[in-house]
Amino acid sequence: MQYLFATLLMTKDLFGKALLDYQNGNYTEDIITSTNISDEDELPIPYLFRGFKDMPKLEQKALQLSKGQVLDVGCGAGSHSLFLQEKGLDVHAIDISKGAVSVAKARGVLQVNQKGILDEKNTYDTILLLMNGTGIFQELSQVSKYLSHLKTLLKPGGQILIDSSDIAYMYEDEDGGLWIDTNANYYGELDYYLSYKGEEESPMTWLYLDFNTLYTACKSVGLECEKIMDGEHFDYLAKLS
Repeated sequence: MQYLFATLLMTKDLFGKALLDYQNGNYTEDIITSTNISDEDELPIPYLFRGFKDMPKLEQKALQLSKGQVLDVGCGAGSHSLFLQEKGLDVHAIDISKGAVSVAKARGVLQVNQKGILDEKNTYDTILLLMNGTGIFQELSQVSKYLSHLKTLLKPGGQILIDSSDIAYMYEDEDGGLWIDTNANYYGELDYYLSYKGEEESPMTWLYLDFNTLYTACKSVGLECEKIMDGEHFDYLAKLS
Protein backbone atom coordinates (compact mmCIF):
# COMPACT_ATOMS: atom_id res chain seq x y z
CA MET A 1 0.00 0.00 0.00
CA GLN A 2 1.37 3.41 -0.88
CA TYR A 3 2.14 5.90 1.87
CA LEU A 4 -0.59 8.28 2.96
CA PHE A 5 0.03 11.91 3.52
CA ALA A 6 -2.64 14.47 2.85
CA THR A 7 -2.67 14.84 6.60
CA LEU A 8 -5.86 14.25 8.51
CA LEU A 9 -6.75 15.58 11.92
CA MET A 10 -4.33 13.99 14.34
CA THR A 11 -5.07 15.06 17.89
CA LYS A 12 -1.54 14.42 19.17
CA ASP A 13 0.12 15.48 15.91
CA LEU A 14 2.56 12.57 16.07
CA PHE A 15 3.11 12.99 12.33
CA GLY A 16 4.24 16.57 12.93
CA LYS A 17 6.44 15.50 15.84
CA ALA A 18 8.18 12.95 13.65
CA LEU A 19 8.85 15.54 10.96
CA LEU A 20 10.19 17.99 13.54
CA ASP A 21 12.48 15.34 15.02
CA TYR A 22 13.96 14.63 11.61
CA GLN A 23 14.32 18.32 10.75
CA ASN A 24 16.03 19.01 14.09
CA GLY A 25 18.46 16.09 13.87
CA ASN A 26 16.61 13.87 16.37
CA TYR A 27 15.75 11.05 13.98
CA THR A 28 15.96 7.72 15.83
CA GLU A 29 13.00 5.69 14.57
CA ASP A 30 10.26 5.68 11.96
CA ILE A 31 6.49 6.07 12.07
CA ILE A 32 4.46 2.86 12.38
CA THR A 33 1.22 2.66 10.39
CA SER A 34 -1.51 0.07 9.92
CA THR A 35 -5.13 -0.21 8.78
CA ASN A 36 -8.06 -2.45 9.61
CA ILE A 37 -7.09 -4.66 6.62
CA SER A 38 -3.28 -4.50 6.78
CA ASP A 39 -0.56 -5.27 9.29
CA GLU A 40 1.89 -2.79 10.80
CA ASP A 41 4.37 -1.21 8.44
CA GLU A 42 7.22 1.24 8.92
CA LEU A 43 6.98 4.64 7.26
CA PRO A 44 10.55 5.90 6.75
CA ILE A 45 10.59 9.54 7.79
CA PRO A 46 13.42 10.43 5.34
CA TYR A 47 10.98 9.52 2.53
CA LEU A 48 8.92 12.58 3.44
CA PHE A 49 11.94 14.82 2.78
CA ARG A 50 12.78 13.37 -0.64
CA GLY A 51 13.69 15.36 -3.71
CA PHE A 52 12.05 15.22 -7.14
CA LYS A 53 14.23 12.41 -8.50
CA ASP A 54 13.16 10.11 -5.63
CA MET A 55 9.43 10.74 -6.04
CA PRO A 56 7.12 8.21 -7.73
CA LYS A 57 6.38 8.87 -11.40
CA LEU A 58 2.79 9.91 -10.59
CA GLU A 59 4.02 12.70 -8.32
CA GLN A 60 6.65 13.78 -10.81
CA LYS A 61 4.02 13.99 -13.54
CA ALA A 62 1.68 16.04 -11.33
CA LEU A 63 4.45 18.50 -10.52
CA GLN A 64 5.39 18.79 -14.19
CA LEU A 65 1.75 19.58 -15.06
CA SER A 66 1.39 22.20 -12.33
CA LYS A 67 0.96 25.77 -13.55
CA GLY A 68 0.12 29.27 -12.37
CA GLN A 69 -0.81 29.82 -8.75
CA VAL A 70 -0.67 26.48 -6.94
CA LEU A 71 -2.31 25.19 -3.75
CA ASP A 72 -0.46 22.24 -2.19
CA VAL A 73 -3.00 20.48 0.05
CA GLY A 74 -1.60 18.42 2.92
CA CYS A 75 1.91 19.66 2.20
CA GLY A 76 3.64 17.65 4.92
CA ALA A 77 7.35 18.49 4.99
CA GLY A 78 6.91 20.66 1.89
CA SER A 79 8.81 18.62 -0.68
CA HIS A 80 6.33 19.25 -3.51
CA SER A 81 6.03 22.95 -2.71
CA LEU A 82 9.79 23.41 -2.65
CA PHE A 83 10.20 21.84 -6.08
CA LEU A 84 7.50 24.08 -7.56
CA GLN A 85 8.96 27.18 -5.90
CA GLU A 86 12.28 26.39 -7.51
CA LYS A 87 10.48 26.30 -10.86
CA GLY A 88 9.26 29.84 -10.17
CA LEU A 89 5.62 29.05 -9.43
CA ASP A 90 3.56 30.93 -6.85
CA VAL A 91 2.89 28.16 -4.31
CA HIS A 92 0.56 28.26 -1.32
CA ALA A 93 0.85 25.25 1.00
CA ILE A 94 -1.58 24.13 3.70
CA ASP A 95 -1.61 21.35 6.27
CA ILE A 96 -3.56 20.85 9.47
CA SER A 97 -0.47 19.51 11.24
CA LYS A 98 1.23 22.26 13.25
CA GLY A 99 4.51 20.34 13.17
CA ALA A 100 4.36 19.87 9.40
CA VAL A 101 3.76 23.59 8.87
CA SER A 102 6.75 24.43 11.08
CA VAL A 103 8.98 22.04 9.14
CA ALA A 104 7.80 23.29 5.75
CA LYS A 105 8.60 26.86 6.82
CA ALA A 106 12.01 25.84 8.14
CA ARG A 107 12.81 24.14 4.85
CA GLY A 108 12.00 27.28 2.89
CA VAL A 109 8.35 27.07 1.82
CA LEU A 110 7.46 30.74 1.52
CA GLN A 111 3.68 30.63 1.91
CA VAL A 112 2.40 27.92 4.24
CA ASN A 113 -0.51 27.98 6.68
CA GLN A 114 -2.09 25.62 9.18
CA LYS A 115 -5.60 24.98 7.87
CA GLY A 116 -7.82 22.32 6.32
CA ILE A 117 -9.00 22.38 2.72
CA LEU A 118 -12.60 23.19 3.69
CA ASP A 119 -11.32 26.40 5.31
CA GLU A 120 -9.55 27.54 2.13
CA LYS A 121 -11.26 30.42 0.29
CA ASN A 122 -8.77 31.66 -2.33
CA THR A 123 -8.73 30.50 -5.95
CA TYR A 124 -5.91 28.77 -7.82
CA ASP A 125 -4.80 27.59 -11.24
CA THR A 126 -3.62 24.24 -9.86
CA ILE A 127 -4.68 22.36 -6.74
CA LEU A 128 -2.47 19.43 -5.74
CA LEU A 129 -3.77 16.53 -3.65
CA LEU A 130 -0.99 13.95 -3.76
CA MET A 131 0.11 10.81 -1.88
CA ASN A 132 -3.40 9.39 -1.97
CA GLY A 133 -5.09 12.76 -2.19
CA THR A 134 -8.57 11.25 -1.89
CA GLY A 135 -7.69 10.27 1.66
CA ILE A 136 -8.82 13.60 3.05
CA PHE A 137 -12.38 12.89 1.85
CA GLN A 138 -12.41 10.23 4.59
CA GLU A 139 -15.65 8.53 3.52
CA LEU A 140 -17.44 7.94 0.23
CA SER A 141 -20.43 9.91 1.52
CA GLN A 142 -18.28 13.05 1.82
CA VAL A 143 -16.67 12.97 -1.62
CA SER A 144 -19.25 15.23 -3.28
CA LYS A 145 -18.95 17.81 -0.48
CA TYR A 146 -15.19 18.03 -0.88
CA LEU A 147 -15.28 18.05 -4.67
CA SER A 148 -17.92 20.80 -4.68
CA HIS A 149 -15.72 22.93 -2.42
CA LEU A 150 -12.60 22.25 -4.48
CA LYS A 151 -14.51 23.35 -7.57
CA THR A 152 -15.11 26.77 -5.99
CA LEU A 153 -11.34 27.18 -5.51
CA LEU A 154 -10.49 26.89 -9.20
CA LYS A 155 -9.69 29.87 -11.35
CA PRO A 156 -11.08 29.79 -14.93
CA GLY A 157 -9.17 27.07 -16.76
CA GLY A 158 -7.86 25.68 -13.46
CA GLN A 159 -7.09 22.07 -12.64
CA ILE A 160 -7.09 19.69 -9.70
CA LEU A 161 -4.38 17.01 -9.81
CA ILE A 162 -5.21 14.14 -7.48
CA ASP A 163 -4.01 10.59 -7.01
CA SER A 164 -5.37 7.48 -5.36
CA SER A 165 -5.43 3.68 -5.64
CA ASP A 166 -7.97 0.98 -6.29
CA ILE A 167 -7.30 -1.30 -3.32
CA ALA A 168 -9.62 -4.10 -4.45
CA TYR A 169 -6.46 -6.19 -4.83
CA MET A 170 -6.13 -6.27 -1.03
CA TYR A 171 -9.33 -8.33 -0.86
CA GLU A 172 -8.17 -10.99 -3.35
CA ASP A 173 -7.89 -14.61 -2.33
CA GLU A 174 -5.26 -17.03 -3.62
CA ASP A 175 -7.41 -17.86 -6.66
CA GLY A 176 -7.85 -14.21 -7.64
CA GLY A 177 -11.42 -13.91 -6.36
CA LEU A 178 -12.55 -10.86 -4.41
CA TRP A 179 -13.90 -11.20 -0.88
CA ILE A 180 -15.69 -7.86 -0.50
CA ASP A 181 -18.73 -7.60 1.75
CA THR A 182 -21.33 -5.90 -0.46
CA ASN A 183 -23.36 -5.03 2.65
CA ALA A 184 -20.47 -3.18 4.27
CA ASN A 185 -19.18 0.33 3.56
CA TYR A 186 -17.25 1.06 0.36
CA TYR A 187 -14.18 -1.16 0.34
CA GLY A 188 -11.82 1.82 0.04
CA GLU A 189 -12.87 3.27 3.42
CA LEU A 190 -10.18 2.23 5.90
CA ASP A 191 -9.52 2.77 9.58
CA TYR A 192 -5.98 4.15 9.73
CA TYR A 193 -3.68 3.88 12.74
CA LEU A 194 -0.38 5.65 13.39
CA SER A 195 2.13 5.42 16.22
CA TYR A 196 5.49 7.07 16.86
CA LYS A 197 8.02 6.48 19.62
CA GLY A 198 5.56 4.39 21.62
CA GLU A 199 2.67 6.86 21.38
CA GLU A 200 -0.51 6.05 19.50
CA GLU A 201 -2.44 8.61 17.48
CA SER A 202 -6.25 8.69 17.54
CA PRO A 203 -7.66 6.37 14.82
CA MET A 204 -8.63 8.10 11.57
CA THR A 205 -10.79 7.28 8.57
CA TRP A 206 -8.96 7.27 5.24
CA LEU A 207 -10.36 6.84 1.75
CA TYR A 208 -8.87 5.10 -1.27
CA LEU A 209 -11.01 5.76 -4.34
CA ASP A 210 -11.01 3.73 -7.53
CA PHE A 211 -10.99 5.84 -10.70
CA ASN A 212 -14.50 4.96 -11.89
CA THR A 213 -16.01 6.00 -8.58
CA LEU A 214 -14.04 9.26 -8.65
CA TYR A 215 -15.17 9.86 -12.25
CA THR A 216 -18.83 9.38 -11.33
CA ALA A 217 -18.53 11.66 -8.28
CA CYS A 218 -16.91 14.39 -10.39
CA LYS A 219 -19.67 14.23 -12.99
CA SER A 220 -22.30 14.63 -10.27
CA VAL A 221 -20.83 18.01 -9.21
CA GLY A 222 -20.02 19.30 -12.70
CA LEU A 223 -16.31 18.51 -12.86
CA GLU A 224 -14.56 16.86 -15.79
CA CYS A 225 -12.36 13.92 -14.76
CA GLU A 226 -9.53 12.55 -16.88
CA LYS A 227 -7.05 9.83 -15.96
CA ILE A 228 -3.57 11.14 -16.72
CA MET A 229 -1.60 7.98 -16.04
CA ASP A 230 -1.53 4.73 -14.11
CA GLY A 231 1.11 4.03 -11.51
CA GLU A 232 3.04 0.86 -10.84
CA HIS A 233 0.73 -0.63 -8.22
CA PHE A 234 -3.00 -0.05 -8.82
CA ASP A 235 -2.59 3.70 -8.34
CA TYR A 236 -3.42 6.51 -10.78
CA LEU A 237 -3.20 10.26 -11.31
CA ALA A 238 -6.31 12.15 -12.40
CA LYS A 239 -6.95 15.69 -13.60
CA LEU A 240 -10.21 17.38 -12.61
CA SER A 241 -11.33 20.58 -14.29
